[in-house]
This record gives sequence, structure tokens and C-alpha cells, in this order.
Amino acid sequence: MRPYLTTRSLIPENQETPISFIRGWQTEEPLFYRRNHFQYPRLPEDHLFLPILGHVQQPRMFSYQDLASMPSKTLTVALECAGNQRSKFDPRVYGEQWENGAVSQGTWRGVPLAYLITLTGLHSTAKEVVFEGQDFGKREDLEGVFYYGRSLPLTKALHPDTIIAYEFNGKPIPFKHGYPYRLIVPQWYAMASVKWLKRIKVIDHEYQGPFQTIDYQYYPYPDLDKGKTPVTVTNVNSIIQQPLPFQILDQGIHQLEGLAWTGLGRIKEVEVSVTGGESWEKATLVNSTAQPYAWTQWSYLWEVKEKGEYRIKSRAKDYNGRVQPEKPFWNRKGYGYNAIAEVKVKVV
Repeated sequence: MRPYLTTRSLIPENQETPISFIRGWQTEEPLFYRRNHFQYPRLPEDHLFLPILGHVQQPRMFSYQDLASMPSKTLTVALECAGNQRSKFDPRVYGEQWENGAVSQGTWRGVPLAYLITLTGLHSTAKEVVFEGQDFGKREDLEGVFYYGRSLPLTKALHPDTIIAYEFNGKPIPFKHGYPYRLIVPQWYAMASVKWLKRIKVIDHEYQGPFQTIDYQYYPYPDLDKGKTPVTVTNVNSIIQQPLPFQILDQGIHQLEGLAWTGLGRIKEVEVSVTGGESWEKATLVNSTAQPYAWTQWSYLWEVKEKGEYRIKSRAKDYNGRVQPEKPFWNRKGYGYNAIAEVKVKVV
């Protein structure tokens, strides 16, 4: 038996990883979650050529062979959709009703964008780098047709681990995950990791595309745009993979398992409560110090002697002092859910 993706929508295709059954450091392509704003693009004949233009000293066009011959980096990165667990917000919010599975982890190989920029140079006026994908379509709130595009400030764009990836888990990137080139931005929510890269443009102003100024903003009030802030760094988070919600268990010893990740530094500890939050115990962590952007696997042995209903919780902390909150930061578009994880089980 093998698990399957959970369908959230077909057009565009949005599918959820069966995260409760994922083990190890790599999510294989058939089980890697899929998040799309539009239908899959039809790639043009020149899709293997990637231009860098705008406020650069020497615009360049790079081929697939060019990138494959350049100094590369291989990074294992947990990518989480900003809307992951949106279905858990109270009051409920509109959008794809993701549960726990809009997060997956893969190993990406590519060229640091900073290296490519050394070949093009930058004008002193450069402020942001815009990444435009091949996917496009209409929006319900604006007239016209829009390509999916996002920008990064120079400091993040030129981080040595911001890469233009051309391989996923040791093979060319699968079409549904961005072939031939995907931007990989570790530590930020995955909306920043633009797929099917069409072009890279350096600009001298703040980018105003709708997938940056309208979408992927935290709106803290139901009916006002006041106080909105951009979605960027991934929140500290954890999930319980086993046992499953509302599972019936026998008395005895059970191994609780889960994952934890953060967009700042590393996971310091994961605490588990089998008393609904009245008391907490430290879980055992399985860390990979060579993979700074990977999730952390955790486990906890639970011996239960009494029948009854139990609320199991997990709470992650990172080395930057961030802790999963009891309640999430509610926002109108349902981004960044990271409340303490909980499953209810019954012991018979």
C-alpha cells in the first residue's frame, strides 16, 4: 500500500501531501504537494534560456548548459505553502482549505543567484530582483491577464543559498514543480520560490505585482487593509504525524511522531503533552546539522495505562526564541498558521 495526494482543486491543480505518512528527508515527486494559481503553462520553444536584465551592467541570457556547468549548491529545503493549515483558522477564511499537507521537503541543486549577478553586475540604483514565471491567467479582483511574479530585496536575493534550481532529488525538476528552473528561497514561505522561471529582472523601485501587494499579505482585520504586512519568513511550526486524529489505540506503549521546522535558524526543542497542555515533556529530536533548512523529525514514547480520551499536543521552539503559540495570528487570507498542534485519540 502507498499513500496518495489529497485533492483540494483540479483547475488549477492543488494537491496536498499525505504528510502523516512521510518519513525521511526527501518527499518523492509523486507525493510532493502541488500549489498553483493558474493552469499549467505551455512552455515556449526558448524555455531553456533564462535572461537577467534590468538595472544590471551587462544583461545576459543563460542556457541550461550554462547553468549546469557553473558552480552549484545542493540544499535540502522544507517548502511550506503560506496557506498551509488554513482550514484550522477560527473564524474560517476563504481560500484553499489546506489541512497539514501543504508542506514537503526536497533536495534542490542549482546556481546561487549571487553568482549569476557577478556575471551581469548591478547598477547602484538596484533595489529589488523580480522573478517572473511562465504561468499566467486572470484574477477575480483585477482586469487583465497576469503572470505569476514575485520580488526579493537585494539582501535576500543575493543570499548565498538563494538558488536558481534545475534539479530536484537528483533529477531534472519535474514539470509540475517548475521545470526547467525554479527559484528556491530557503526560510521563506514557498510563494517566494517561483516556478517555471521565465525571466529575472533587477529593478530600482518596490515591485507592485498583485501576488505581492494584494496576495501574500497579512491582513489583521476582517474588513480593513489597515496594518497589513508582507508574508515572508516561515513561522516556527510542528505537526503530529502519528497517531492520526481520532484514532482508536490500545493500552500500552505508543511512539508519537512528527515534524518541526522554522524559517529562522534551527529547531531547538519539541515538547509533547499527552494531558491536553497541562504538562509537557521533551521529545527526542532527529536533526541533520548538515542540512540547515530541513525539517526536524521528533518522537516520543507514550505509555498509556488507562482507557479514555486524550488530547495530544506538540510545541516547537527554535534557537531564535520563537515558540508555537496557543492560538494562531488570525488574518483575513489565512496565512502562516502555526498554533500548537493537537490530535485527539481514544484509548480502549
